[in-house]
Amino acid sequence: MDKAAMVSLDVHRGMELADALERAKLKIGVALWMYLSEYEDWRLVLSARQFDSLNLRDAYRLLHDFLDPARFPPERTPPILILPMTNPFIKGLRRRFAKTKDVEGIRLSSETIGNRFVEDAYIYRIS
Repeated sequence: MDKAAMVSLDVHRGMELADALERAKLKIGVALWMYLSEYEDWRLVLSARQFDSLNLRDAYRLLHDFLDPARFPPERTPPILILPMTNPFIKGLRRRFAKTKDVEGIRLSSETIGNRFVEDAYIYRIS
C-alpha cells in the first residue's frame, strides 16, 4: 500500500494539540507525527512522564481529560500513540536530540532509532 502523504493541515493540528497539552500543564517529553507501517498510517506519537504511572487505558483517558478544556473533542483529535518515556524509541530520540535547542520541524526518514524503524516523521517536541 502507498504511504499517505502528511499534509499541512495535519502538521498544524498536531502543533495545536501539542500546544494545548502544554497549556494544560502536561509536560511533553516527545511529540511527533510518525508514519507507522504496522498501521499503514500516520500517528501522533506522545510521551510524557505523567502517562508512565498509568495503564494504557488510563493514559488515554488522562490525555482526553487534558484535551477537553482546550476544545479538542475526539472528532478533532488525530490518531495518537502513547509510548512510555522508558520505551527504547523515546529514549533514543531524547539521547539523539539532547543538545538540540529547537527540534520543531525536523524531519526524520529511513532510519532506525531505538527499537523502531522511522519511515517518515515530523518532530514537534523532544525534551
